[in-house]
Amino acid sequence: MINQPSVDLLIDKLGTDEQPASRYCLCVVAAKRARQILEKYSASNSGPDEYLKEISMACQEIADGKIKYAKD
Repeated sequence: MINQPSVDLLIDKLGTDEQPASRYCLCVVAAKRARQILEKYSASNSGPDEYLKEISMACQEIADGKIKYAKD
């Protein structure tokens, strides 16, 4: 379970006024980013500098505003 950052904060950061995000959208975006992070580290045979799971890293990136999504 994700405690920090909170799910409500992540939903607010991911969505916009014109396109509000849902919990489902948050799950899909975070899972896709976590898979990208996992592939990056498995390809280079190294890990991140600090101990964080990939899903936590993805959620932190969303909270920092680094990850956006576009509805097709």
